[in-house]
Amino acid sequence: MERGLFLVLPLFLGLLQQGRGGPLEVEPRERVVVVAVGGSMQLTCRLDCSGPRAASVQWRGLDTSLGAVQSGAGSSVLSVRNASLSTAGTRVCVGSCGNLTFQQNVKLLVFAFPDQLTVSPVALVAGLDQEVACTAHNVTPADPDALSLSLLLGDRELEGVQTLGRDEEEEPQEGEDMLFRVTERWLLPPLGTPAPSALHCQATMRLPGLQLSHRQPIPVLHKLTSREPPVMTSLEATLDQGSIHSPPSPGKPGNSSTGPCLPEIHQSPVPGGLELLCEAACGPGVAVRWTQAPGDLAAYERREAGAQAWLSVLWAACNPEGWFQCRLDPGGQMASLYVVPEICVPLTSEALWTGSVVLGLLFLVFLIYRLWKCCWARQLLGSSAPPEPN
Repeated sequence: MERGLFLVLPLFLGLLQQGRGGPLEVEPRERVVVVAVGGSMQLTCRLDCSGPRAASVQWRGLDTSLGAVQSGAGSSVLSVRNASLSTAGTRVCVGSCGNLTFQQNVKLLVFAFPDQLTVSPVALVAGLDQEVACTAHNVTPADPDALSLSLLLGDRELEGVQTLGRDEEEEPQEGEDMLFRVTERWLLPPLGTPAPSALHCQATMRLPGLQLSHRQPIPVLHKLTSREPPVMTSLEATLDQGSIHSPPSPGKPGNSSTGPCLPEIHQSPVPGGLELLCEAACGPGVAVRWTQAPGDLAAYERREAGAQAWLSVLWAACNPEGWFQCRLDPGGQMASLYVVPEICVPLTSEALWTGSVVLGLLFLVFLIYRLWKCCWARQLLGSSAPPEPN
């Protein structure tokens, strides 16, 4: 009986060490290790065996024919290079000292969180209730526990904001990795007085042992009075942090071949108004369309042809001031333009009646003047005539 216990005890201890990991060491020590898409890292597993027994260590859960594992006496190094989403998964390090076996599991999590934020509209107007959307592009994971979007005033979240919804869409990709476009929309209260110079959209990625944040500023424009001259402010949507694009010079492309494809809005004065052109120099397969205009978008004359879309703004129509916005498909990038129209006089029935009365009075004064002039001329002729002979 005692001999049986003596034989079973080492086996029991071995199983217990296998569950606890025993002297098997893995660097880094975290059970969940994160790496960015395209990044590299190493996992090192070591085992020291007491006495003359040689330690055997190896990684499992990886195609070792790729040459990413290098094993030696008592250690094994797993190298991850140019990580992709398919790299994610559980890696198992198994070590043995004679009859004792030890095991450690490491979960490898691959994420994508580039500094690619867009906001719509790209600027706000003080004193108005406005909707604003913030989009993080080419991200994963996209669930709210990992990725959050918020609006900041200074370093604090903006108070009084109403959340309108969150959308998660697959981002078009050339490779095999599936990345997402995450958009969150809010309804803002009128900004206080004095209005801040800018708000910020912040995207935060929270993963085990890692927290990253990116910010995109949203300038705040001060509302103009109706007696000021027309002001057109163009702020192009961009994926570059905090940058503002101006319309390109003639003959120069609007988008860099190395950067993301972005729509741009150009403005051209025309008799009685303004013509807006939204275009995207992104090659074939893209289209732009107008998505927002002050008042009712259907009230404006529009033409769309692939990567170009035109919209006419007539001063005589007394269109309200506000944002014009166009969208690029596929991709969802947007460009916005804020327009304050020239002063106009609405042609209402009251205005027409007043104008008619004024014209009638002017015509009556003209008739009275002509009659008075005619009578006065006759009186002069009668007084200057010679007397008739008897």
